[in-house]
Amino acid sequence: MADPAVVHDTFVLERVYPARPERVFAAFADAKVKRRWFAESPSHDIEAFDMDFQIGGAEIARYRFKPGGPFVGVILSSDGTYLDIQPGIRVVIASTMSLGGRRISASLVTITLSPTTDGTILTCTHQGAFFEGADGPKMREAGWRLLLDQLAKVLMHQIENSPAVV
Repeated sequence: MADPAVVHDTFVLERVYPARPERVFAAFADAKVKRRWFAESPSHDIEAFDMDFQIGGAEIARYRFKPGGPFVGVILSSDGTYLDIQPGIRVVIASTMSLGGRRISASLVTITLSPTTDGTILTCTHQGAFFEGADGPKMREAGWRLLLDQLAKVLMHQIENSPAVV
């Protein structure tokens, strides 16, 4: 029998990027760029990644885990809906996540971008309900930390390849 307990958790992560808010926002809005930092990983194969970046639009991601981890061959699915988009300022998405066809969480993620003299402060607020009865909140926070580090690498690559447009 499944554990009926729901674990609620909120965490806030902040990163400073040496790029204008418009460029950081574009990394969320452009499907090819977002796929690079959000979906690609040596730990899994991408089965599907699609996004309709508009209010009410969907974001779908499906991954199959590779050997070397605890979920070899299992599919992780994430289905989201964009609730609010303010160009260069904010993105809000509600999503659910399933592992092997079993729903493990529902989340509301708010990304806010604030300009600084040298770039952008990105604040990620993740509010989640975790159903899997495991260490979901800690794993999710670690996952978002990794994603934001990947975003930094993509932004640095863009800056290095077009230094006049920071």
